[in-house]
Amino acid sequence: MSSKPNGTRSASETSPLLSHRSERSLENGDGGDENAQPRQLLELTKEDEENPRNWSSKRKYANVAIIASMAILSPLASSMFTPGITQIAEDLGSDADQVVAATSAFVVSLGIGPLILAPLSETFGRRMLYLTCFSIFALLQIPTALSPNLACLIICRTLAGFFGSVGIANGGGTISDMFLPSGRAGVFGWYLLGPVLGPTLGPLLGGFVVEFLGWRYIFWILTIVCGINTLSAFFFLKESYAPAVLAQRKKSLEKSSAARYYIEGEDTRPLRLKIWASVQRPVRILFTQPVVFTMATYQALLMGTMYSLYTRFQAIFQDDPYSFTPRDVGLVYLFPGSGFLIAVVFIVPRVDTVFNALTRRHGGIQKPEYRLPLANIGSVFIPLALFYLGWTLQYGLHWAICLASMPFFGIGVQAVFNCVQNYYIDSFEKYAASAIAAGAVFRSLVGGVMPLITPPLFDALGYGWGMSVLGFLAVLLAPAPMVFYYFGERLRKRFAIEL
Repeated sequence: MSSKPNGTRSASETSPLLSHRSERSLENGDGGDENAQPRQLLELTKEDEENPRNWSSKRKYANVAIIASMAILSPLASSMFTPGITQIAEDLGSDADQVVAATSAFVVSLGIGPLILAPLSETFGRRMLYLTCFSIFALLQIPTALSPNLACLIICRTLAGFFGSVGIANGGGTISDMFLPSGRAGVFGWYLLGPVLGPTLGPLLGGFVVEFLGWRYIFWILTIVCGINTLSAFFFLKESYAPAVLAQRKKSLEKSSAARYYIEGEDTRPLRLKIWASVQRPVRILFTQPVVFTMATYQALLMGTMYSLYTRFQAIFQDDPYSFTPRDVGLVYLFPGSGFLIAVVFIVPRVDTVFNALTRRHGGIQKPEYRLPLANIGSVFIPLALFYLGWTLQYGLHWAICLASMPFFGIGVQAVFNCVQNYYIDSFEKYAASAIAAGAVFRSLVGGVMPLITPPLFDALGYGWGMSVLGFLAVLLAPAPMVFYYFGERLRKRFAIEL
């Protein structure tokens, strides 16, 4: 499943392999004509300066910084205006529950986008998708800030969610392009802070903006920040997808000489068929791989729970007995956010440690399942944190006592997300972006819908039993990482697919 360390890289170095013609036919020319001029194999060697895994650390981390910024800005935009829900409802002549739909629309689009954008990056390359989509995302903040009514706000937010998802869709694939499996998890952990820390920082920053400037300034600020990030990408973001790098080299070499080249695993079908096959790929992965489907369901529950809490914090803490201001409500999000940071510093680096130790123990054979053991930390912390939060709120205890479990919730979410995303990358390295997209779509769909479902649940059952329902669902899926650690390889082999 893993690439050869520091070795030669072809365009199709890992399984599953996409190949629609035999290599022999490509060597002999188009259509397998024996009389055609022979083609030479084009590949990235371990000495090749253009091999993304041979880039300098400075160049690699410049790429990581840009895509990590994209991955944090779009989720941040998803929740930044939640402290101003009441203000937006009054300004646009609607009610608070309808305004929540704008957040749900954004989050759902954030999940649908990777279904299309991730596989397209495996057809056209990463850089073009990043630049195009994030430019559109930045520009969409302008009409959002000027929205005259709720319908306009929801439409702009829906489109923004789709194009803003490019950082989430392709970030994991980009990191896989540049880093070897043995040292990938630590880097990926910092990148993965975006999808979980963004929704946490959003309300904190939004609370200050709403209180002092008004809700529309949220989107003017986002326009500026996203514009700066996009501009930096035009100057510093480099193409990292090996097949795209090789395709560009092939084009340049064939233009300057009579020689002809081929790339291993090269897809020579018409563009229309390549795009259609690419778009189908995440869906096929999601619904044909039991491990991916189950872990995507687990991530979806966690994302849905997180957004349900984030959209409910305002109602919980602005009402009696707490009576927080919008700015104070924003500070509440620091509690789960601190857990995310603790996990990245103390737990995520150990994912590589465990992976390498298990690899050595099993004779140097690397398996994706070696990424899963530390996910069990989340399996324990998450349900306990939800039970604790629900019942302390139910009895109206001091806000600090109620929120004491939220750092543990953050630690658990980050542990599960990091282990699972690394599992996807190691299982489908060439198509890492599609595999991550397969999980992201389900995760974001549930994350968008659950905030619309949970308010009636809390109203009917109270916070004690309402949070307990979410806790029991987490308990139901908690054994998944342990089960797949032992049986994942068997399932992967049984349900292997040709992509």
